Amino acid sequence: MRQRAAALWIVWLLFTAVTGVALALQLTQGENRSLFLIGETTSGHYQIEMACEACHSEPFGGREVLQEACRNCHAEELDLADDSHPKSKFTDPRNADRVAILDARYCVTCHREHRPKLTEAMGVTLPEDYCFYCHRDIGEERPSHADLGFDTCASAGCHNFHDNRALYEDFLISHAHQAALVAPSKVPALSGYAMIDRAEADPLSAADIQAPEEARPSDVVMAWEHSAHARAGVGCQDCHQPRPGQDWDAQPETTVCADCHQPQFETWQSGKHGMRTAQDLTPMRPAWARLPMRPEAFDQDLSCASCHGPHAVDTRRAAIEGCLNCHADDHSLAFEDSPHFRLWQLETEGSADPRTGVSCATCHLPREQSASHGHAVVIANHNQNANLRPNEKMLRSVCMSCHGLGFAMDALADEELIRRNFKGQPTKQLTSIEMALQRQSD
Repeated sequence: MRQRAAALWIVWLLFTAVTGVALALQLTQGENRSLFLIGETTSGHYQIEMACEACHSEPFGGREVLQEACRNCHAEELDLADDSHPKSKFTDPRNADRVAILDARYCVTCHREHRPKLTEAMGVTLPEDYCFYCHRDIGEERPSHADLGFDTCASAGCHNFHDNRALYEDFLISHAHQAALVAPSKVPALSGYAMIDRAEADPLSAADIQAPEEARPSDVVMAWEHSAHARAGVGCQDCHQPRPGQDWDAQPETTVCADCHQPQFETWQSGKHGMRTAQDLTPMRPAWARLPMRPEAFDQDLSCASCHGPHAVDTRRAAIEGCLNCHADDHSLAFEDSPHFRLWQLETEGSADPRTGVSCATCHLPREQSASHGHAVVIANHNQNANLRPNEKMLRSVCMSCHGLGFAMDALADEELIRRNFKGQPTKQLTSIEMALQRQSD
């Protein structure tokens, strides 16, 4: 009996040891760590949930470690924001009583992962009336707010905890009487890639190709010869540089694009298309998306070439087809029946001025001024989430290139209009501008 008990103990210990080793290997070396998730992650982070160390850089780290992890990804975005609630406000001793109730010095006070049942829009895991903790007297201070619920502060394009630039009173007042369509309606022009990304070089032609014979199909050669790459002096060897032990790299890594397009690549890795590669995970696939996607695109590994094509480098194709080849949500499917797409068609046909057309990229990859090679340049921000958290961030960077503030605010607050991709007119009118004008006259 004792021998049998001892044998069972040995078997149990061996099983425990083997299981422990297997779990340890899976945690430290495997990519699929779903077994260790304690709850569903938010829409902003689910793609990198297998890269546990992205947030949990120390096994037993507390708020300070998590705070550093948040800033590793979001510091630049927060620093660029005209933050209404900067950390300095909560480190001020005069606000110690408020910090005791809501310690907004730490991101995880409001944004906690793995709590799907408690997570509201924008990944907030606090009650919707959390503004009340500090602003309980707002109804007395501003009569216009007297009858508003404390769970409506962030609704209908009103208040954003981190950045209220689009809704500051002086801004609302100065743009109060704009027409729905502002002329001239043009988006900023992108700077030439040659100026942005590399020193000037002589254009190349098919006679300059340095590639194995089997890597020169006529359609590829023709596409490259008429591309921006050939015009900028970028040849086959620049991208297909052989790795050790190779004579020719037939499938270059996406990182080769960063050699010339660093600003675009960095913003791409910050968005949902490329954030997995930033954590050394396998590339994103449409099959893993939480938005509806086209089944035929499910198994495609997303890279720069997914939208741009490695040889033709057709930015017009990338601006619409690159998106619609994957996305199948109502907003995307409605685009080709929208007034924005009609403007794009008119420009493409030559019936309208350049930069008056509106593509998917016009709104979701906003143009931003940057600096490269000593020049001020305009590039496309490839982080398509940069102006969607919340969507009123689009007002200054995109919508007001063509539309008046009031119309744009109403449109972004109309969920049904967004679903139809802005075909039609807003059905509601926000009172933010009216409130600002009333306060000015009091």
